[in-house]
Amino acid sequence: MADGKWISYLRVSTQKQGRSGLGLEAQRHAVAEFLNGGDWKLIRECVEVESGKRSDRPTLAEALKLCRVHGAKLVIAKLDRLSRDAHFLLGLEKAGVDFVAADMPNANRLTVGIMAMVADEERRMISTRTKAALAAAKRRGVALGGNRGTVPSRAARKLATAAIQARAANRAADLAPIVKDLQAAGKTSLRAIAAGLDDQGIPASRGGKWSVPSVIRLLAQIESAS
Repeated sequence: MADGKWISYLRVSTQKQGRSGLGLEAQRHAVAEFLNGGDWKLIRECVEVESGKRSDRPTLAEALKLCRVHGAKLVIAKLDRLSRDAHFLLGLEKAGVDFVAADMPNANRLTVGIMAMVADEERRMISTRTKAALAAAKRRGVALGGNRGTVPSRAARKLATAAIQARAANRAADLAPIVKDLQAAGKTSLRAIAAGLDDQGIPASRGGKWSVPSVIRLLAQIESAS
């Protein structure tokens, strides 16, 4: 049973299909069937006319942006409406957006499973190379031992920090025009901006309501990105 906030994404391949509604109504019906029941809110329906072979789809990018802004999930009618490109599907993980295909509700778990298998294969290869290196070192008379615990390298820690900062910067860029509109409407104080974001159902970075400190952090991120 569906719950929470959702953004729907519908796609057809030709202008003719877009004008006639051919295919769109079936997709819209599939989404409605998936969302039937439960406690949910469909914030926006995004419709795109574009070939599935292309990955530079502005409407899909806008749908993902809306998901990040509102803390919503993306729902599509059919998995092939999103893309037949497995690499592109895995790219959704980088977008920081959860998605569900109405015809295959466990598709999000499937993509995570694919990523897990890839990661597992990489770990296996690293383990094989490490064992071979240790064996070679032992043959050379190098003393082995000490702490065998896994300690992230400086490079790994740097990459993790960069990923967190990039995600925060992306969300700040998503929210910048919304904050600008609030300020233009006279909501210039920190509390007024927080209330304006809450009124639009936009969660703070860690979920929940906006506070003065969280607005300060957001404005600083927007300023640093400009």
